Amino acid sequence: MTDAGKVVAITGASSGIGEATARRLAADGHRVLLGARRTDRLDTLVREIDAAGGTAAFRRLDVTDAADVAAFVSAARERYGRLDVVVNNAGVMPLSPLAALRTDEWDRMIDVNVRGVLHGIAAALPLMRLQGGGHFVTIASVGAYEVSPTAAVYCATKFAVRAISEGLRQESAGDIRVTLVSPGVTESELADGIGDPVAREAMAAYRAVALPADAIAQAIAYAVSQPSGVDVNEIVVRPAASAQ
Repeated sequence: MTDAGKVVAITGASSGIGEATARRLAADGHRVLLGARRTDRLDTLVREIDAAGGTAAFRRLDVTDAADVAAFVSAARERYGRLDVVVNNAGVMPLSPLAALRTDEWDRMIDVNVRGVLHGIAAALPLMRLQGGGHFVTIASVGAYEVSPTAAVYCATKFAVRAISEGLRQESAGDIRVTLVSPGVTESELADGIGDPVAREAMAAYRAVALPADAIAQAIAYAVSQPSGVDVNEIVVRPAASAQ
């Protein structure tokens, strides 16, 4: 396997960091398979990548469905012959105070942010081991290192993702690379899912210094581009103007 021209599967690829990553990696010469629920957006994105000279395809994907994630991984192998990198990017962030008791939203965050990552690992790890190598890139958050009001459950999911990634790294030394990318506030549609008015107002002020999604895509591209003997384990990217 060379360090260019890899096959990369990206979840949550229809907007934000996932979309930016798809564009950046395709521009770098990688072949990308894009997954998300909004197939109209994926179709447009694939057409734009193809028009720019890249190679891309898409498949509808619900990361909370283990069988669907397994089929997504299989589709990458069937289309391109192998799978070198999985970018576990899909995530949701419906923030609220714990006292608001938005338990459905808690469950959704656990299902997408934690189980979705585990489903990606379960689907791709056997294939990568069979191939003799591979790379998991998981998008966490600065919330994987600190907790703030209204974000307790969201941060808990990101703490979990950080622990899972570190465990996978330790168990896979020598053949599987593992990278955790933790963005600070970044331009995306995550905040659109915040229904709680207190959390929504707080987030509006917090997002005033948001990074462009391409800044995170560049960090991912850096990790993916390293020689096979180099494993970039953790990258934290914050706006220069942000203390959090």
